[in-house]
Amino acid sequence: MPATDDATLRTIEAVVEAFNRHDIDAILEHFTDDCVWIMASGPAPSGRRCAGKDEIRRVLAERFAIIPDMRWVDCTNWVNGERAVSEWTVKGTAASGERLDWLGCDLWEFQGGLVAKKDTYWKRIDDG
Repeated sequence: MPATDDATLRTIEAVVEAFNRHDIDAILEHFTDDCVWIMASGPAPSGRRCAGKDEIRRVLAERFAIIPDMRWVDCTNWVNGERAVSEWTVKGTAASGERLDWLGCDLWEFQGGLVAKKDTYWKRIDDG
């Protein structure tokens, strides 16, 4: 049975709060076992594709280790049935000293009230 738009919105908000706490278990409790996360960057033009909770857990642990103050702010969400869009700003400082202040969005797909797919995009400020 599909979740209501309000329930889906609460799920997205819970995931963002868990991301800001760097609580990987709390993030993944809202994902299906066979979930997919397509990252904003990676070895393919579409980004790195992570499949399943185990792979996503490893990627998040690595990400939070190299950007220990990573957080998402100014989040706005739109939900329509089993799909949603989030717009946000991610901030933090990487271990390299690089400052993150990127505008991004996620395209979400849900199954049974859980995240089945999260596809992330962002804009980076560079010198070009």
